[in-house]
Amino acid sequence: MLLKCKYLAQLSLNELKSNSINSLKLQSKCPFLSVVKRALHTEINNAVNSKSDTSDYTSNEEKQFNYENYFNNKIESKKKDGSYRYFKKITRHAKPFPLVQETNEVEEKKQVTIWCSNDYLGLGRHPYVQSKVIEAVNDYGVGSGGTRNISGSTPLHYRLENELAKLHDKESALLFTSCYVANDTTLYTLAKMLPNCQILSDSGNHASMIQGIRNSGIPKRIFKHNDYDHLESILKEMPLNIPKIVAFESVHSMDGSICDMDKMCDITHKYGGISYVDEVHAVGLYGHNGAGIGERDSVLNKIDIITGTLGKAFGNIGGYIAGSSNLIDMIRSYGSGFIFTTSLPPSVVAGSLAALEIIKSDEGRQLREIHQLYANIVKTELKKAGLPVMDGPSHIVPVLVGNNQQAGEICNRLMNEYNIYIQSINYTTVARGTERLRIVPNPHHTPEMINKLVHSLIDVWLKVGLELKA
Repeated sequence: MLLKCKYLAQLSLNELKSNSINSLKLQSKCPFLSVVKRALHTEINNAVNSKSDTSDYTSNEEKQFNYENYFNNKIESKKKDGSYRYFKKITRHAKPFPLVQETNEVEEKKQVTIWCSNDYLGLGRHPYVQSKVIEAVNDYGVGSGGTRNISGSTPLHYRLENELAKLHDKESALLFTSCYVANDTTLYTLAKMLPNCQILSDSGNHASMIQGIRNSGIPKRIFKHNDYDHLESILKEMPLNIPKIVAFESVHSMDGSICDMDKMCDITHKYGGISYVDEVHAVGLYGHNGAGIGERDSVLNKIDIITGTLGKAFGNIGGYIAGSSNLIDMIRSYGSGFIFTTSLPPSVVAGSLAALEIIKSDEGRQLREIHQLYANIVKTELKKAGLPVMDGPSHIVPVLVGNNQQAGEICNRLMNEYNIYIQSINYTTVARGTERLRIVPNPHHTPEMINKLVHSLIDVWLKVGLELKA
């Protein structure tokens, strides 16, 4: 496991020898971070207590560190513990989606059905969206030409930001190259600038949120996933007058849970905090206009900062935040992840504008209705078959496997034997012992595809030695 903690990465082995892992400020009640902490603890101790330390990577002749051997050993350790990521070669063709083309190791190609795409509504292949992208390429070229500060800010960018602000009933919005960058930059900048600020973070938060919080270096507390009672118990202990950021997701990307946003926001404001809500897996999919859970539950006015993506239900790429005009202007003026990054190309912005237009229309509402219907049918049929579907009210259908080798084998067998692509989700994306298949039906699947999915998964499940529930 590579050290992702900025502080730890800067320490030498000698410094680590003189510091216990508990002194490195990694204490956390977060189940995910606890797993990471234990892994770090083991890896650091192994490195420190190794008989040869760096000698295994040192040339006998020149006594210089052998970087390639070190890199290779780190890769091999991931392969041994099952956390190494293998990417399948998938070519997505617009017209037959969700049928895609897989290319194997010997360059053989075959058509497979994809069940794990985050292009939730299939807007990435919508003819209207495609036409607007092509039109923008012809009109403006391919790239944006620079950062927003240097030639990369077009009328299209301002128009999309205005439309996103309207969607979420906010004063202003700001575009980023991805929602990872949006979360990392915004949380880091906001936390560093607010005097004596503290962050309260949901234990299930996405890695981008965790990274921004960690980078800020400010005090943080972790509350149990979607547990507003635990959140309130922590807030009660904090002075009312200090700034507090409460960060959580509306729809959890891996277990499909949905938070009680009304209660979370009310508790946050009761104790003087601001609510920071990641709606990445909800925008485009919930609410009359597709603004997310905040719109569906009529609590947009209670959300102080919303983060969303253009790369999932919008079918494009990029991320954004929405909030008050002062907040957005501050992040625009101080957030280095925004200031020093080349802006989204006009073609992407044009495609996102077209997707947003569809999302807010009757067509978008119909797509959302079919999307939810198919997700519920898949959940129901898999449960009836005895497969361990993790209960959740959203469109995400996680099937718990609990073992990374078996999860990977299921993924490979489905591809090889049934031309079905579902990527297994392993550590470090989820904690060890909670490895799963993450199935995401979309409106372009068919009842026949759903039927094949269920029967294929039952067959493969039994072949890898797993049991079905009675």
